Amino acid sequence: MKNIINSAALLLIVILPGILNAQSKKSVTMKNENTQVEATHYKTIKVNNLNIFYREAGPKDAPIVLLLHGYPTSSHMFRNLIPILSKKYHVIAPDLPGFGFSDAPDHTQFDYTFDNLAKTMQGFIDQLEIKRFALYVFDYGAPTGYRLALANPEKITGIISQNGNAYEEGLSTGWNPIQKYWKDPSQANRDSLKDFVTKESTWFQYHEGASDPALIAPETYTLDQYFLDRPGNAEIQLDLLKDYRTNVALYPKFQAYFRDKKPLMLAVWGNQDPYFLPEGAEAYKRDNPNATVKFYKTGHFALETHYKEIGGDIFSFLSKLPK
Repeated sequence: MKNIINSAALLLIVILPGILNAQSKKSVTMKNENTQVEATHYKTIKVNNLNIFYREAGPKDAPIVLLLHGYPTSSHMFRNLIPILSKKYHVIAPDLPGFGFSDAPDHTQFDYTFDNLAKTMQGFIDQLEIKRFALYVFDYGAPTGYRLALANPEKITGIISQNGNAYEEGLSTGWNPIQKYWKDPSQANRDSLKDFVTKESTWFQYHEGASDPALIAPETYTLDQYFLDRPGNAEIQLDLLKDYRTNVALYPKFQAYFRDKKPLMLAVWGNQDPYFLPEGAEAYKRDNPNATVKFYKTGHFALETHYKEIGGDIFSFLSKLPK
């Protein structure tokens, strides 16, 4: 009996380390696989002589989701959403020219129009050879992204609009001073909009209507303001505010696209947004029977307070899209 016990003990001594080592390697491999899927990579490519910064995450062979940010932020606004979506999808989030870590040439050297932003993003998707993608648009990302959709209808698998407007009824009275500038682009009316790029205005955009302001990370509006305060950036933003009138002029074409193509669409909307009203979200259903609208009790930057809920709804929506 003693010999049997000694033999068994010796066998365990010989075999056990191998078993534990194999289990350890398996655990590390699984952990690395999860990390690889969820890790965000920070990259820059040259598009039309501009350095365009972007965030990329998720399996390379997975369906692509293109995230387009708005004013006054950057792809940083998607920092919480990307890990949720990238578990199953290939997520790409660029910074538009003049925003974030992308180049911001002086407004006398680059034409800051939404046509030109869309042209740059067209070059971006062409260089990355993106053939099919779901489109997520927010704020300025909406008129930029919808121009891409008009030009590349065959590439679009579905659309998510997060407080991204395409209807005049979606514009609140907060747009009145800007609309005044559209009608009369005088220097006086331009100068009257300079408060729009101040830290007080940036703070307001993040906090107004937010269900729980304590959930808004201070680095968000602080980082945005850092870029807004760069020399010459105020003029860039005023040029874009002036050109926003071209987006309103294109609303009928965007709406015709929704009626004609009927893309699967999800509108996720902070219903206390001071700039884009819930009526703008509901209007999508008028033109597109494949549009679903979901409201969240929060403000303009809905991802700051409801990224888990919105991420879950988007994840479910993406699972229904064609490949």
